[in-house]
Parts: sequence; structure tokens; C-alpha cells
Amino acid sequence: MTTGYTETVNKLIEELARLPGIGSKTAERLAFYILKSKPADALALAQAISDVKIKIKQCKTCYNFAETDTCPICSDTRRDKSRICVVEQPKDVIVLEKTGQCKWVYHVLGGHIAPLDGIEPADLTIDKLVERVKAGGIEEIIMATNPNMVGDGTSLYISSLLKGTGVKITRLARGLATGTTLEYANSRMLSDAITARQPLE
Repeated sequence: MTTGYTETVNKLIEELARLPGIGSKTAERLAFYILKSKPADALALAQAISDVKIKIKQCKTCYNFAETDTCPICSDTRRDKSRICVVEQPKDVIVLEKTGQCKWVYHVLGGHIAPLDGIEPADLTIDKLVERVKAGGIEEIIMATNPNMVGDGTSLYISSLLKGTGVKITRLARGLATGTTLEYANSRMLSDAITARQPLE
């Protein structure tokens, strides 16, 4: 970076610019905000970043983000553990939970099947989901993968693996527009989709 800034400031700007959605100008503004802030505030930000990398791990049951071996949702005795909602990413859990209608537990796949991008079923937690179902006590699998080609393909693949288990497989109703992602759906749209979920054929 050919600027009049010091090497340390340049390094901070470069690292901030690597964040998604952050261009060089925004990175520069953020760097100077940090420089002008109180030392305690800047160090608190640094500590929060450090903590999230050190303390956050995957729940051993559902693979959602957690700070202990079992996430708060899996630990909640009020949850209906006979119903598992399958999502692609941890952020999808947060979006669904905001509707206030989800009383089930989750399973986070860690993505979707996309052979052209080198993502195969073995790269996801699909085998762990199958193990959960085969362990017994599961009545319904709610597929909440994103309503697009790769999300639907992933749902159908999982459905084929679970045939013969006797478990009911549903998907969120198409109140969600095809081609969109859960992250950008509003709460009303998600509520309608949850309420009107339908069998996965």
C-alpha cells in the first residue's frame, strides 16, 4: 500500500479491507475510528475477536455455534427433540428463531452439496444427521435448506438417505421465494413458511 501511513496503520487497513463488504475507503475509515477510540474500547474489540476464535466451537449434537459441548438449544428441555430442522448455516438458525415459532431442535449441515464447487456430501454433516435419525426418537425432519437449486438438491439427497426410516420429512412451504436465502427473508414470510410446511416429495 503506497500511502503516507505507518506500516502498522497500513497493516490494519489491509486486514479490515479483507472483510466481506468492506472496501479500501471503508477500511481506512474504520482504522482511523479505532485509532481515535479510547484504548479500552479498541482493546475490547480486539478481545472480542480473540474470544470468538478461541471460545466458539461446534455443538457436538447439532453442529451449531456453541461455547460448550452442547449448544443452548440442544440443552433446552422445553424443545421438541423429536423434530429436527435441517439448515445450511448457523445464521439460518438465528433467522428462524427470530420468528418465535420454532420449538424444535436443529441440525446445521455446514453448507450445501455443490459438486462443481468441490463440495460433496462427505464435506457436510449429513452422515451425523443420519446417525441422529437412526438413533431413534425422531418423528419429523424439517428441511429448511435455502429454496434454490443447490438447497433443493441437498434436501432431496438427504430425503433419499432417510427413506425407510419411518421418519416424516417435510420442507418449509414456498412462502419463501425460490432463489432467495433465509438470511434475507422477513419474519412474517418465515412464519408462514414454518406454519404451512409440507411433505418433501
